[in-house]
Amino acid sequence: MDLSRYEKPEYYVNRELSWLKFDERVLSEARDKSLPLFERLKFLSITSSNLDEFFMVRVASLKDQVHAGYKKKDIAGMSSEEQLKEISSQTHELVRVQYSTFNRSVLPALEKVGLHLVAEHEDLTVKQAEFVDRYFEDNVYPVLTPMAMDSSRPFPLIRNKTLNIGALISKKDKKKGKDVLVFATVQVPSVLPRVVVIPSGNKEDTTVILLEEIIERNIDKLFLGYDVVCAHPYRIMRNADLSIDEDGAEDLLVEIQKQLKKRQWGEVIRLEVEDKTDSRLLGILKKEFDIKEEDIFYINGPLDLTMLMKVYGQDGFDQYKEPKYTPAVVPAFADTSKDIFQVIREGDVFLHHPYMSFDPVVNFVRQAAKDPDVLAIKQTLYRVSGNSPIIAALAQAAENGKQVSVLVELKARFDEEHNIVWAKMLEKAGCHKPIKRLWISSVTDKAIKEGFANLKDGHDYDNLYRAAVARAEADWLVGMNGTRALTCKYNAQLSCGRVQTPPLP
Repeated sequence: MDLSRYEKPEYYVNRELSWLKFDERVLSEARDKSLPLFERLKFLSITSSNLDEFFMVRVASLKDQVHAGYKKKDIAGMSSEEQLKEISSQTHELVRVQYSTFNRSVLPALEKVGLHLVAEHEDLTVKQAEFVDRYFEDNVYPVLTPMAMDSSRPFPLIRNKTLNIGALISKKDKKKGKDVLVFATVQVPSVLPRVVVIPSGNKEDTTVILLEEIIERNIDKLFLGYDVVCAHPYRIMRNADLSIDEDGAEDLLVEIQKQLKKRQWGEVIRLEVEDKTDSRLLGILKKEFDIKEEDIFYINGPLDLTMLMKVYGQDGFDQYKEPKYTPAVVPAFADTSKDIFQVIREGDVFLHHPYMSFDPVVNFVRQAAKDPDVLAIKQTLYRVSGNSPIIAALAQAAENGKQVSVLVELKARFDEEHNIVWAKMLEKAGCHKPIKRLWISSVTDKAIKEGFANLKDGHDYDNLYRAAVARAEADWLVGMNGTRALTCKYNAQLSCGRVQTPPLP
């Protein structure tokens, strides 16, 4: 059979552009005025979150292809360069529509229902300004680490996806007899809430301000002896795609560790700045990040709208949200007098998640952990929550003397370190039976069989776990408590700095 007539490029849609159409569909939900107002906030947030991962993985992969000189066209007849050009055009339009929806539709609607977002700190009332300044002194200042760039201090590492404030500061050069501009930056701390509730003129209303605006208002306190010429937030996206030659790697652990580090050091593929950013400051950012104009997004509003999920969580607006969905009870387990094993013996039970309750799964593991007839539990896990009852039940089973074996999907995107941490927690609880990790690049039968045939020893990842714990403990002692102690003891704006080692999620 001749299939060539079905291989014409015009019959196909490029994969990456198709994904952008999906994100446009998500954004269309935010634009739908028939939906509850706060649900529209969620869709705006999801649009941003989706776009972040799209750039870190898919756009990053295309840029790698361009750098490698890969010229082959995809099934839709587009080269890597052509895809990047079209992606840039469509994503800029997507972001423009997203912020137009936020500024012209969602924000006015929020004002009408009593939720006020102070977009600029200059708009604060006297009472609000006093509250904000006191909040900065008590909570924000101790955890800030301002950094300046000059001949003796190179441009600092700006971490992936972090929100930062760039500033131009000036100081009189006595030798030259004129003011000299210096670039400075400070990271908006992720350990503090980005959405801060402040006093409102009406007790029935809620007024919030973003953390970056609080820092901008007080940024002169970070650079004593300098004049702050301008200050604007910016955010970068780096190449976070894990591209590992699984077959050619002599030591998979080493390769994974290298790639995880690259997530913070990878090529900058996207820069977000305020649309009113000073041209001199923007020029420095463009040069230091080595980024092209088509990869810069000029934002008319707050950067990184994923923070709208926090706004959604504000109390007192339930009437503007969809009622919380309650999963249906599984009929077979409605009779709580029967234990799960008894029900299973009577026949198969169909579970449909998330529409049915997940409780039977949790109870199944919990009962197995206590049942004297259960000798071993073997569990496969991909992602779990921070306080997962499944992990707690497995730990309990190990403490009860059962053999617990856990198979971990190592390539759980952006959860690699997290998985290592909780795996170690299981081991500390007594899961001493070797923990194996599954590594697969696809879900084909062949890849899955090969993955199970080449499971990796969990102990190969001990060092990454120890690095995460060291960072958490050191940052608590040095970055937070040490800085606070110095500030209080000497009544001066002093900082020990932050610990920059692998993070503990």
